[in-house]
Amino acid sequence: MEKVSLADAFEAIDERWNPHLAGELNGQAVKLAKAEGEFVWHSHADADELFLVTEGRLRIEFRGDDDAVLEAGELIVVSRGTEHRPVAEPEAHMLLFEPAGTRNTGDVESELTREEPERVDG
Repeated sequence: MEKVSLADAFEAIDERWNPHLAGELNGQAVKLAKAEGEFVWHSHADADELFLVTEGRLRIEFRGDDDAVLEAGELIVVSRGTEHRPVAEPEAHMLLFEPAGTRNTGDVESELTREEPERVDG
């Protein structure tokens, strides 16, 4: 069992939109990421996805529905199959909780796609 300092882990992350694995439990992955600007529109057919903002502001856009704006300390669960696009305004640090093996861009292939997240040091 290893503890993870969120402050140290976020300090070690340089890239934006590149999730790092902080831990796993019961088939779920806990990932940390820094974000800035717009991500890609995507969905996850078989996975719900939890976004918890630890610093900054994150807007989650939904097609044909109201956006959700998350401030530090707020979270949202995006239901499986829901098309969404995260947008950091201007930068956000976030914790993601989703089934292990979930690709960050879901059903979309882009230059931001990461198949296997790096493990975070912290």
